[in-house]
Amino acid sequence: MTVAAAETIERQSPTPYYQQLFDVLERRIASKIIEAGERLPSENELCTEFGLSRATVRQALKLLESRGLAHRIPGRGVFASEPSADKGWLIQGPQGLLENAIGHQNRHVTTQVLRSGPVVLPDSACRSLEVPEGSRGFELVRLRSLDGTPAVYSINYSPPAVAPVVAGAQEVLSGQASLSELLTGAGYGLGGASRIIRAVNPAPEIAQALNVTDSSPLLRIQSTSWTTHGERFDVYETWVRSEIVPLEVNVSTVDPAAAR
Repeated sequence: MTVAAAETIERQSPTPYYQQLFDVLERRIASKIIEAGERLPSENELCTEFGLSRATVRQALKLLESRGLAHRIPGRGVFASEPSADKGWLIQGPQGLLENAIGHQNRHVTTQVLRSGPVVLPDSACRSLEVPEGSRGFELVRLRSLDGTPAVYSINYSPPAVAPVVAGAQEVLSGQASLSELLTGAGYGLGGASRIIRAVNPAPEIAQALNVTDSSPLLRIQSTSWTTHGERFDVYETWVRSEIVPLEVNVSTVDPAAAR
Protein backbone atom coordinates (compact mmCIF):
# COMPACT_ATOMS: atom_id res chain seq x y z
CA MET A 1 0.00 0.00 0.00
CA THR A 2 1.38 3.41 -0.96
CA VAL A 3 1.25 5.94 1.84
CA ALA A 4 0.31 9.51 0.89
CA ALA A 5 2.19 12.44 2.34
CA ALA A 6 -0.78 13.13 4.65
CA GLU A 7 -0.47 9.58 6.00
CA THR A 8 2.78 10.05 7.83
CA ILE A 9 3.30 10.62 11.52
CA GLU A 10 4.06 14.27 12.26
CA ARG A 11 6.73 14.08 14.94
CA GLN A 12 6.34 17.74 15.93
CA SER A 13 2.55 17.65 16.11
CA PRO A 14 0.86 18.03 19.52
CA THR A 15 -1.50 15.21 18.49
CA PRO A 16 -0.39 11.92 20.10
CA TYR A 17 1.11 9.37 17.74
CA TYR A 18 -1.56 6.75 18.46
CA GLN A 19 -4.28 9.28 17.54
CA GLN A 20 -2.50 10.16 14.29
CA LEU A 21 -2.27 6.46 13.37
CA PHE A 22 -5.94 5.98 14.30
CA ASP A 23 -6.85 8.87 11.97
CA VAL A 24 -4.92 7.31 9.07
CA LEU A 25 -6.50 3.89 9.51
CA GLU A 26 -9.95 5.41 9.99
CA ARG A 27 -9.60 7.29 6.67
CA ARG A 28 -8.52 4.11 4.90
CA ILE A 29 -11.57 2.27 6.21
CA ALA A 30 -13.98 5.13 5.43
CA SER A 31 -12.60 5.49 1.88
CA LYS A 32 -12.71 1.71 1.30
CA ILE A 33 -8.94 1.45 0.82
CA ILE A 34 -9.39 -1.18 3.51
CA GLU A 35 -12.73 -2.86 2.78
CA ALA A 36 -15.11 -4.02 5.48
CA GLY A 37 -14.10 -7.55 6.47
CA GLU A 38 -10.52 -7.09 5.25
CA ARG A 39 -7.67 -7.71 7.67
CA LEU A 40 -5.74 -4.63 8.72
CA PRO A 41 -1.94 -4.67 8.58
CA SER A 42 -0.42 -6.50 11.51
CA GLU A 43 1.11 -4.69 14.47
CA ASN A 44 4.58 -5.43 13.12
CA GLU A 45 3.65 -4.12 9.67
CA LEU A 46 2.23 -0.90 11.13
CA CYS A 47 5.29 -0.45 13.36
CA THR A 48 7.52 -0.70 10.28
CA GLU A 49 5.32 1.45 8.02
CA PHE A 50 4.97 4.35 10.45
CA GLY A 51 8.07 3.99 12.63
CA LEU A 52 6.06 3.55 15.82
CA SER A 53 6.40 1.37 18.90
CA ARG A 54 4.23 -1.68 19.35
CA ALA A 55 2.52 -0.05 22.37
CA THR A 56 1.51 2.96 20.25
CA VAL A 57 0.19 0.79 17.41
CA ARG A 58 -1.75 -1.36 19.87
CA GLN A 59 -3.34 1.75 21.38
CA ALA A 60 -4.49 2.93 17.92
CA LEU A 61 -5.98 -0.48 17.12
CA LYS A 62 -7.80 -0.58 20.47
CA LEU A 63 -9.28 2.84 19.70
CA LEU A 64 -10.49 1.57 16.30
CA GLU A 65 -12.17 -1.34 18.05
CA SER A 66 -13.76 0.90 20.68
CA ARG A 67 -15.19 3.11 17.92
CA GLY A 68 -16.72 0.10 16.16
CA LEU A 69 -14.48 0.55 13.12
CA ALA A 70 -12.62 -2.73 13.58
CA HIS A 71 -12.94 -6.03 15.38
CA ARG A 72 -10.38 -8.56 16.55
CA ILE A 73 -10.55 -12.25 15.71
CA PRO A 74 -8.28 -14.20 18.10
CA GLY A 75 -5.42 -15.86 16.28
CA ARG A 76 -6.19 -14.10 13.00
CA GLY A 77 -5.80 -10.36 13.55
CA VAL A 78 -7.82 -7.14 13.41
CA PHE A 79 -10.41 -6.72 10.66
CA ALA A 80 -12.21 -3.63 9.36
CA SER A 81 -15.88 -3.28 10.28
CA GLU A 82 -18.60 -1.53 8.32
CA PRO A 83 -18.85 2.04 9.70
CA SER A 84 -22.16 2.47 11.49
CA ALA A 85 -24.53 5.25 10.45
CA ASP A 86 -25.57 5.52 14.09
CA LYS A 87 -22.17 6.64 15.37
CA GLY A 88 -22.35 9.95 17.14
CA TRP A 89 -20.36 13.11 16.74
CA LEU A 90 -17.63 13.26 19.36
CA ILE A 91 -18.02 16.15 21.76
CA GLN A 92 -14.43 15.75 22.95
CA GLY A 93 -11.47 14.92 20.75
CA PRO A 94 -8.65 16.45 18.71
CA GLN A 95 -10.98 16.95 15.73
CA GLY A 96 -14.00 19.19 15.37
CA LEU A 97 -17.62 18.17 14.93
CA LEU A 98 -17.35 18.45 11.13
CA GLU A 99 -14.40 16.07 10.83
CA ASN A 100 -16.01 13.55 13.18
CA ALA A 101 -19.26 13.66 11.21
CA ILE A 102 -17.49 12.97 7.93
CA GLY A 103 -15.12 10.36 9.27
CA HIS A 104 -17.44 8.47 11.62
CA GLN A 105 -20.87 8.70 10.02
CA ASN A 106 -19.77 8.48 6.41
CA ARG A 107 -22.64 10.82 5.43
CA HIS A 108 -22.83 14.04 3.42
CA VAL A 109 -22.11 17.11 5.54
CA THR A 110 -22.33 20.70 4.31
CA THR A 111 -21.36 23.90 6.11
CA GLN A 112 -22.97 27.29 5.53
CA VAL A 113 -21.28 30.34 7.06
CA LEU A 114 -24.09 32.63 8.21
CA ARG A 115 -21.95 35.41 9.64
CA SER A 116 -18.28 36.16 10.22
CA GLY A 117 -16.15 39.14 11.13
CA PRO A 118 -14.45 41.18 13.87
CA VAL A 119 -16.60 41.83 16.95
CA VAL A 120 -16.40 43.05 20.50
CA LEU A 121 -16.41 39.74 22.33
CA PRO A 122 -19.31 39.04 24.71
CA ASP A 123 -18.34 39.39 28.36
CA SER A 124 -18.88 35.67 28.91
CA ALA A 125 -16.48 34.84 26.06
CA CYS A 126 -13.90 37.26 27.43
CA ARG A 127 -14.03 35.55 30.83
CA SER A 128 -13.71 32.10 29.27
CA LEU A 129 -10.82 33.22 27.05
CA GLU A 130 -9.18 35.06 29.95
CA VAL A 131 -8.95 38.38 28.08
CA PRO A 132 -10.12 41.81 29.29
CA GLU A 133 -13.81 42.61 28.90
CA GLY A 134 -14.40 44.70 25.79
CA SER A 135 -11.65 42.91 23.83
CA ARG A 136 -12.10 42.65 20.10
CA GLY A 137 -11.96 39.19 18.57
CA PHE A 138 -13.53 37.28 15.71
CA GLU A 139 -16.98 35.72 15.40
CA LEU A 140 -17.81 32.78 13.13
CA VAL A 141 -21.42 31.59 12.89
CA ARG A 142 -22.09 28.40 10.93
CA LEU A 143 -24.93 26.02 10.11
CA ARG A 144 -24.09 22.36 9.44
CA SER A 145 -26.51 20.12 7.56
CA LEU A 146 -26.44 16.34 7.44
CA ASP A 147 -27.75 14.81 4.22
CA GLY A 148 -29.46 18.14 3.49
CA THR A 149 -31.17 18.50 6.89
CA PRO A 150 -30.06 21.40 9.18
CA ALA A 151 -28.54 19.75 12.24
CA VAL A 152 -25.97 21.94 14.04
CA TYR A 153 -25.82 25.71 14.62
CA SER A 154 -22.58 27.04 16.10
CA ILE A 155 -20.98 30.31 17.13
CA ASN A 156 -17.20 30.43 17.60
CA TYR A 157 -15.36 33.31 19.25
CA SER A 158 -11.61 33.76 18.77
CA PRO A 159 -9.49 35.94 21.11
CA PRO A 160 -7.43 38.89 19.79
CA ALA A 161 -4.28 36.79 19.27
CA VAL A 162 -6.12 34.19 17.18
CA ALA A 163 -8.54 36.51 15.33
CA PRO A 164 -6.12 37.33 12.43
CA VAL A 165 -5.59 33.61 11.79
CA VAL A 166 -9.31 33.03 11.31
CA ALA A 167 -9.93 36.31 9.50
CA GLY A 168 -7.40 35.38 6.82
CA ALA A 169 -8.66 31.83 6.24
CA GLN A 170 -10.94 32.24 3.23
CA GLU A 171 -11.68 28.52 2.87
CA VAL A 172 -12.87 28.37 6.49
CA LEU A 173 -14.95 31.52 6.04
CA SER A 174 -16.60 30.05 2.95
CA GLY A 175 -17.43 26.79 4.72
CA GLN A 176 -14.99 24.75 2.65
CA ALA A 177 -12.39 23.97 5.31
CA SER A 178 -12.11 23.01 8.95
CA LEU A 179 -11.60 25.61 11.68
CA SER A 180 -10.08 22.93 13.95
CA GLU A 181 -7.50 21.99 11.33
CA LEU A 182 -6.71 25.65 10.67
CA LEU A 183 -6.08 26.33 14.35
CA THR A 184 -4.00 23.20 14.82
CA GLY A 185 -1.86 24.14 11.82
CA ALA A 186 -1.38 27.63 13.27
CA GLY A 187 -0.01 26.22 16.52
CA TYR A 188 -3.24 26.05 18.49
CA GLY A 189 -3.54 22.30 18.88
CA LEU A 190 -6.10 21.06 21.38
CA GLY A 191 -4.56 20.38 24.77
CA GLY A 192 -7.84 20.27 26.67
CA ALA A 193 -11.36 21.62 26.81
CA SER A 194 -14.28 22.23 29.14
CA ARG A 195 -17.66 21.39 27.62
CA ILE A 196 -21.06 21.81 29.24
CA ILE A 197 -24.23 20.29 27.73
CA ARG A 198 -27.76 21.41 28.50
CA ALA A 199 -31.18 20.92 26.93
CA VAL A 200 -32.53 24.38 26.03
CA ASN A 201 -35.18 26.04 23.90
CA PRO A 202 -33.49 27.92 21.04
CA ALA A 203 -33.70 31.62 20.28
CA PRO A 204 -35.90 32.39 17.24
CA GLU A 205 -32.89 32.95 14.94
CA ILE A 206 -31.45 29.56 15.81
CA ALA A 207 -34.81 27.77 15.63
CA GLN A 208 -35.40 29.21 12.15
CA ALA A 209 -31.95 28.17 10.92
CA LEU A 210 -32.41 24.62 12.23
CA ASN A 211 -35.99 24.41 10.94
CA VAL A 212 -37.53 23.73 14.35
CA THR A 213 -39.95 25.63 16.58
CA ASP A 214 -38.59 27.81 19.36
CA SER A 215 -40.24 25.43 21.86
CA SER A 216 -38.29 22.42 20.55
CA PRO A 217 -35.55 21.43 23.03
CA LEU A 218 -32.06 21.31 21.57
CA LEU A 219 -28.77 20.22 23.09
CA ARG A 220 -26.54 23.24 23.66
CA ILE A 221 -22.81 22.64 24.06
CA GLN A 222 -20.73 25.43 25.61
CA SER A 223 -17.01 24.90 25.12
CA THR A 224 -13.71 26.52 25.97
CA SER A 225 -10.54 25.07 24.41
CA TRP A 226 -6.89 25.55 25.36
CA THR A 227 -3.50 24.45 24.08
CA THR A 228 -1.08 22.08 25.79
CA HIS A 229 0.51 25.23 27.28
CA GLY A 230 -2.80 26.38 28.73
CA GLU A 231 -3.44 29.21 26.24
CA ARG A 232 -7.17 29.61 25.63
CA PHE A 233 -7.86 29.96 21.92
CA ASP A 234 -11.50 29.16 21.16
CA VAL A 235 -14.93 29.50 22.74
CA TYR A 236 -18.05 28.19 21.09
CA GLU A 237 -21.73 27.58 21.65
CA THR A 238 -23.33 24.86 19.54
CA TRP A 239 -27.00 23.88 19.29
CA VAL A 240 -27.59 20.30 18.13
CA ARG A 241 -30.68 18.51 16.83
CA SER A 242 -29.86 15.28 18.61
CA GLU A 243 -32.61 13.33 16.83
CA ILE A 244 -30.46 13.82 13.70
CA VAL A 245 -27.00 13.89 15.23
CA PRO A 246 -26.43 11.64 18.25
CA LEU A 247 -23.54 12.84 20.40
CA GLU A 248 -20.89 10.42 21.53
CA VAL A 249 -18.58 10.45 24.52
CA ASN A 250 -15.63 8.13 23.95
CA VAL A 251 -13.64 7.23 27.06
CA SER A 252 -10.52 5.12 26.89
CA THR A 253 -7.53 4.51 29.12
CA VAL A 254 -4.38 5.70 27.40
CA ASP A 255 -1.00 4.29 28.34
CA PRO A 256 1.17 7.43 28.84
CA ALA A 257 4.06 5.64 27.14
CA ALA A 258 1.87 5.06 24.09
CA ALA A 259 0.69 8.64 23.80
CA ARG A 260 3.88 9.55 21.96
